[in-house]
Amino acid sequence: MAAGFKTAEPLEYHRSFLKENCRPDGRELSEFRTTTLNIGSISTADGSALVKMGNTTIICGIKAELTNPTADAPGKGYIVPNVDLPPLCSSRFRPGPPGEQAQAASQFIADVIESSDLIKAEDLCVDRGKLCWVLYCDLMCLDYDGNILDACLIALLAALRNTQLPEVGINKETCLPEVDLEKRQKLHIHKHPVGASFCVFDDSILIVDPTDEEENLATAHLTVVTDEDGRLCSVHKPGGTPLSGEKLQECINRATARQREIHKLIDKVLDSVKTTQ
Repeated sequence: MAAGFKTAEPLEYHRSFLKENCRPDGRELSEFRTTTLNIGSISTADGSALVKMGNTTIICGIKAELTNPTADAPGKGYIVPNVDLPPLCSSRFRPGPPGEQAQAASQFIADVIESSDLIKAEDLCVDRGKLCWVLYCDLMCLDYDGNILDACLIALLAALRNTQLPEVGINKETCLPEVDLEKRQKLHIHKHPVGASFCVFDDSILIVDPTDEEENLATAHLTVVTDEDGRLCSVHKPGGTPLSGEKLQECINRATARQREIHKLIDKVLDSVKTTQ
């Protein structure tokens, strides 16, 4: 009976739970799904992380390459994030070039990197005007069940914390770069931006960390990104019903708490990786 009701009237089915201040998966409205993290699992990458939030699973691999800096930023390297939503992760995605959602997610991640000071582009410069690092950050969704933006940000942050770049010197005689793969240095992570995504139901009810079903039924989506100093790095709201200042503040408060939880989780997992090495 419940399954039939859910299929025939998905919105009414969700409303019956929201009336009781809970959700079909048993969570409270402001509760995130269980988040697990695995760091350093891709041996061929310079840094990697796998994140699971409920069923949503994202893996991030980072590949560092040496290249020439651009003419307008001779003292900077750069970071290129790319989010891939393959057909493997959900029947909603088709084979072929990246769809609208994947492109929007890649752009969102690029904007957060830019606005949050996660990494300073100057730190990636090896030889001004001649040589710099470019970090290719490939984020692939292995299982899609809503809220990929939060999961992508955690995977990116954890993978960058795990990244070690080889030492590079310039040979004085040949003027060519010499890479020492034995000597590696960690990236300098300046800030830890973490996202908290919300959905609005019936223009007024706020829920956090929406599943795929909840995203489809919502009247608005919102992602708030904060760092460890409680600074607001980004508010991403693609259309939908407007939010009152009070509701927005509620989201910012929840996002700040979430930032602390995730920062702690990443530190804990990195410590356990260190002790097993």
